[in-house]
Amino acid sequence: MTMHLSKVTYLATLLLAVAPAFAQTAAPAPAANVPAAERPVVIEGVVPDQATKAKLLGNLRAVYGAERVVDRIQVESIATPPNWGDYVAGMINTGLKRVSPGKLEVNGQSVRVTGEVANEALRQQVASDLSLASNTSYTVSNALKVGSQQGVLDQTLANRIIEFQSGSAKLTPFGMSILDEMVAKMAQMPDSRFLIIGHTDNVGQRESNLSLSHARAAAVKSYMMAKGIPSTHMDVLGKGPDEPVADNTSNDGRARNRRIEFKIQ
Repeated sequence: MTMHLSKVTYLATLLLAVAPAFAQTAAPAPAANVPAAERPVVIEGVVPDQATKAKLLGNLRAVYGAERVVDRIQVESIATPPNWGDYVAGMINTGLKRVSPGKLEVNGQSVRVTGEVANEALRQQVASDLSLASNTSYTVSNALKVGSQQGVLDQTLANRIIEFQSGSAKLTPFGMSILDEMVAKMAQMPDSRFLIIGHTDNVGQRESNLSLSHARAAAVKSYMMAKGIPSTHMDVLGKGPDEPVADNTSNDGRARNRRIEFKIQ
């Protein structure tokens, strides 16, 4: 997230951005393998006084951590709308961490947020939070896009089946090897929440299959917790035989239906 307070005629402005760096910033682009949670957060622009600068930096460091913040704010004697610093400081909240990479621009009373979020609900929520933090005289432009994180998970799983021992929630070594790949990708999405969904074929009683699918999803969560993914970032759901992706009349179809899905929430 980059935050820009660039100077406009009459009004103070702000730019806040999280690397990968935007063209407006001089910070070196981070290596591709640097986790999002460790990338620099650049804040630049012009504010009217030191108190406003201190307030903005304080909020930014509280949200992202002091070690990540790159301060390029200038202080000049310029006019601002009433309570401008308070409103802009209120926009710097934990919801912005869900935009990565991204940019928040505040030009006087005009606010624009760009970048990527995990899903449409977050796209709407971030813009709503910005509007609530300001007042009715501020205009918020939502230019966020739903990012490719779900695509990364789908490509990593690559239609492979996470295997369990027959009739149980105990992972096989092959199932664990796939989960290790998933863990590596999920660790690069520290601000995302994941839904782990278990599915079964239709052999046996539906209630038993629902219970088994939930137990298998829970086993996947436990495995990933042991590998470092926080428990609070994962939810589980068992859908049993209710959402088949193949015909249950064949061995191959039933095998494809016994699966685990991962969804960005």
